Amino acid sequence: MDTGNEAVRDTMQELPLFPLNTVLFPGGLLGLKVFEARYLDMVAGCMRAGTPFGVVALRSGAEVRRPAGDEELEATGVLAELLEVDSAQPGILMLRCRGTRRFELRATHQQTDGLWLGQTRLLDDDAVVKPADDLSDTVQGLVNAIAALKEQGAEPFLPPYAFEDAGWVANRWCEILPIPLPAKQKLMELTDPQLRLRLVDEFLRSQGVVA
Repeated sequence: MDTGNEAVRDTMQELPLFPLNTVLFPGGLLGLKVFEARYLDMVAGCMRAGTPFGVVALRSGAEVRRPAGDEELEATGVLAELLEVDSAQPGILMLRCRGTRRFELRATHQQTDGLWLGQTRLLDDDAVVKPADDLSDTVQGLVNAIAALKEQGAEPFLPPYAFEDAGWVANRWCEILPIPLPAKQKLMELTDPQLRLRLVDEFLRSQGVVA
């Protein structure tokens, strides 16, 4: 018996995909306004089955369907778990979602209604590692940023906060920093959370956010 291949098969699943001009990170909060029929049907199916959908960043193309169908998707995405679904008005849903596991796209195809489906393989979660001592200023910077956002009435992050987890700190910084989309995608894909945080630290120092 080829147990290695069996393990791969066990983690493979077909997912409905939501291509976006954003990168969802594990543990991240995502709000979506859904009005296209393909996504209204997708959300209804996910709610009935209690299953997530996949969020993938667009390399090219538009979020709203075009006749040309020129979307090109990144090869790595993140599962989105539905937290809240609100019917703001007929034909429009407001979603509140949480990012969970990363996945690798092995193959994709598009239904006649325009919905993308992907054969996916789940990837390992980040190891929980304490931020290196020389990154403490970047950790404290996030603490300060969250406090400032709360004073403005904004809470962009889901509790519980995990300041002792390098991956969590890096992910939250990536969500609020003005980093180009391709760079955010590469940061999300990194398997070393300490390296991801160190790269964020370098960016913050280059911008004068952290001294």
